[in-house]
Amino acid sequence: MFETSLPDDFPVPEFQSKLWAFNTHVHTVIPSQFWKTKPVNCKRIEIDTPDDDFIEIDVLDLNNTQPIVALFHGLEGSSERVYIRNLMHDLKLQGFSSVAMNFRGCGSKLNKQPRFYHSGETTDYKLFFNWISETFPGRPVYAVGFSLGANALIKSLGEWKENHPVEQAVAVSPPFDLKRGSYRMHHGINRLYEYRFLRTLSGKLEQKRTLHPDLPTFSGNSIYDFDDQVTAKIHGFNSADHYYDTCSSRLFIKDVQKPLLIIHSKEDTLCPFEYAPHYDINNNDHVDYIFTRKGGHVGFINKEENWLNRSIIQWFKHR
Repeated sequence: MFETSLPDDFPVPEFQSKLWAFNTHVHTVIPSQFWKTKPVNCKRIEIDTPDDDFIEIDVLDLNNTQPIVALFHGLEGSSERVYIRNLMHDLKLQGFSSVAMNFRGCGSKLNKQPRFYHSGETTDYKLFFNWISETFPGRPVYAVGFSLGANALIKSLGEWKENHPVEQAVAVSPPFDLKRGSYRMHHGINRLYEYRFLRTLSGKLEQKRTLHPDLPTFSGNSIYDFDDQVTAKIHGFNSADHYYDTCSSRLFIKDVQKPLLIIHSKEDTLCPFEYAPHYDINNNDHVDYIFTRKGGHVGFINKEENWLNRSIIQWFKHR
């Protein structure tokens, strides 16, 4: 129940959606809200940034010589989300080390500077990758991004081309077109997701305003409004449209020069599949894909457990 550009003999497990996972919302909500988090004993570290701020990261099992996998969460997620923690657990079982980044404002502490994070933020990515390379010289580095984190990962791959420090990467459920995705978020049942995102984003903005009273206020009712009134102004964009038109991952796939696997569901309600740049994906030899018929957004409820994590690990082991 998927399409893939990988060779027929590549050991990707078959994806067969459970019968009760009958639509995109079941696939999207059940894993994020009801799946149990596997136990992992992470250590939290703070990395100082050049602008007198910090990034919180969680590290697991860094005392071996195997590849280190860098993990990037989605919008309003964190390194403690079930999809991050469970992948860290499964990677460790296969001998990999892992390091999960919390975007600014998504860790346990309030950051000092006005800036937040966004779908095109690659400056902190570079700082994070540099920290890994300097702290563990000679260790191969892989990367996995989810949703917003996947968008920024693809953007970094396209920007840095052959100079990117990762040897291979996986992008799960990336929003190929940020503008169209924001419009889709504001319609139908997707507004329930939007409401939840806006509630936490607005709360963080108010916390930030206690330190920086001059930060913009938010008076809208959509992700587009938040990006137009807040994200764009804080991060140097002219508008939400300017932000979307310069940071959408579809713009950077043609320039990727490191092995990249895109895993995406055709029924993804938050990051619609129809906005994928299929020509660029099919004409870049560095890019492979697995497109499932069902799976929702970062969901992929399969008859056999851990389909997504097993697919990611198989890619890293056999690419």
